[in-house]
Amino acid sequence: MREEAHLRPRPANFVPLTPLDFLDHAVKTAPGDEAVIWRGRSWTWAEFHAVVLRFVAALRARGIGKGDVVSVMCVNRPEMLAAHYAVPALGAVLNCVNTRIEVSDVSFILRHSDSRLMLADPSATRIARAAAEEAGVPFEPFADDGASGDGLALLSTDAPPPFELTAEITDEWQPIALNYTSGTTGEPKGVVLHHRGAWLNAIGNVTALKFDRSTRYLWTLPMFHCNGWCHTFAITAAGGTHVCLEKVEPGAVFSAIEAHGVTHLACAPVVLYMLINSSAKQTRNASRRLTVATGGAAPTASLIEEMDALGFDFIHLYGLTECFGPTSIRELTGAERDLGVAERARLLARQGVRHMTANRIRVLGEDGEDVPFDGRTIGEVALCGNTLLSGYHRDAVETEKAFSGGVFRTGDLAVRHDDGHIEIRDRAKDVIITGGENVSSLEIEGVLSRHPGVAIAAVVARRDEKWGEIPMAFIETRTGAPLDTKALEAFCRDHLAGFKIPRAWSFGELPKTATGKIQKFVLRERATQEKVGSDI
Repeated sequence: MREEAHLRPRPANFVPLTPLDFLDHAVKTAPGDEAVIWRGRSWTWAEFHAVVLRFVAALRARGIGKGDVVSVMCVNRPEMLAAHYAVPALGAVLNCVNTRIEVSDVSFILRHSDSRLMLADPSATRIARAAAEEAGVPFEPFADDGASGDGLALLSTDAPPPFELTAEITDEWQPIALNYTSGTTGEPKGVVLHHRGAWLNAIGNVTALKFDRSTRYLWTLPMFHCNGWCHTFAITAAGGTHVCLEKVEPGAVFSAIEAHGVTHLACAPVVLYMLINSSAKQTRNASRRLTVATGGAAPTASLIEEMDALGFDFIHLYGLTECFGPTSIRELTGAERDLGVAERARLLARQGVRHMTANRIRVLGEDGEDVPFDGRTIGEVALCGNTLLSGYHRDAVETEKAFSGGVFRTGDLAVRHDDGHIEIRDRAKDVIITGGENVSSLEIEGVLSRHPGVAIAAVVARRDEKWGEIPMAFIETRTGAPLDTKALEAFCRDHLAGFKIPRAWSFGELPKTATGKIQKFVLRERATQEKVGSDI
C-alpha cells in the first residue's frame, strides 16, 4: 500500500501525547473523587485542578512561557504534585531539585539549566534562596500552610482564571522535565525528558503496578526523584489518590498507612530497613496487605521475610533517570508466592522484564551481540524504545556517546535467565579485579546483607600493591557499633570464594543520595584515604 498524502495525520486524528491529559480526564470524569491528601486536608479532582490553575496563573504573571525552565525545590506537598501539571501546561520545563543537596549544587543546577524561576517549600527556603541569589535567578517560596501568609498561596480557595491544560503542547517530543542525575557516579548531568515518554511510562506503571481508582498511593518516594518514577502522572491516570508525606519517618509512614488505607508505596530499600527497625511497626495491621515497589538494590531474604510479616508484598523495579524511572519489573507469580523466603528472595533479586510500554531490554557482550539466556554470561544492559531521554542538556558529546550503536548503554552489567528475566550483577565501574580475577561487588554485598548484624553493605575496589585491587566493605550495622571483622570474614568464607572476601573494612553510616542509593564514588574516594578497619 502506498503512503498517500490524504492518509497522513491531521488535527482531527492526531493529538500529541501528554500526561496533562490524565488530569483533564480525571477532573471531567470524576470531579468529586478524592485526589490528594495532605496534613489532614483533602482535595477532590475538581479542587486539585483549581490548585493547578492557580499555579498556572502565578507562573504566567511572572512571565513564564514556552521553553522556560522552572526549578522547584519541594518535599512531597500538593504544590509539588501540582507543579508537574502547571509548569508543562505553559509549555515550560519542570526542573525538580533534590531537597537534600547544598547551595553550591543547587546553584550549579540553576545556572546549567538556564532556570527562569526558583520556587521552594518552607523547609527548603534557606538553601533555595541562597542558591537563587548566587545564580541570579528570581526566587519565591510557597506559603507555609499553602493557603495563607507569606509566599505563594496556591492552596487557597480563590477562583482561578480558566486555562486549557494541553493548549501549549504542540509536539509530544517537547521537553516536559529536566532532571539532574542523582550523583551516585560523580558529576550530575541534565536529563531532558519529553511528554511522549512521560505519557507512555505512566501508562506502563498503571498496568504493571495495577493502579486503579481504589489505589491510595503513599508518597514515600520523593517526587523530585525522576518525577516520582512518573507516579505523579500514573496515579492521576488511574484516578487513584495521592497521599502526600513530607518526611519519611517510620511513625508517620505507619500512621498514614492505617489512617488512609494505603494500598501502594515505593521507595529504596534503605527506607524499608528504617521501617523494620522501628518500634512503630507494632501499629501495623499486617492482615491488610499492601504493595511496595522498590529499586536501587536487590531485596535480601531477611528483608523480604521481615516485610512479609508486616503485610508488605514486594515488587522489584529497575530503571534510570534517563528512562523516566522504572523500565523493568520483577514480581512473584501466584505459585512463586508459596515458595520459601530464600527462594522468593532469589527470584526477586532479579530485575525482571520490561513493562508493557517501556524500552526493549538487551544484554550485550563485548562483541555487541546479545548474550545467551543462560544466567551466567555477563553483558551490559542496553535499552531501545520510546521511554528514553531526548538527550543531555547542553552536552551533545555525552548524548552521542550514550546513544552510540543505536542503543542506550546503561553501564549496568547483567545476565539473562532462560525465562528472559535480567539480573544485574554490577555496574561496569564497580567490578573489582583482584589478582586477575573479576569479582562482583553486588555478590559480596548480597552475602554481607545476610549477616544478622549488617543493615546495609557496600563494597568497592581498594588499590593494593600485591593484588592490584582488593574488595573493601563499608558496613552500616543494625546497632551502629562496629562488628568483629574476623567473624565477618568467617561468615563470608562460608558463602564466597577466598579471593572474593573483603580484605578491608569500615563501619559507620553510608553516604546516600536523597532516594537512598549508596554513593559509591564517595566510598571509592574514601577507600584510597582510610586505614584498614577505621570508622567512616
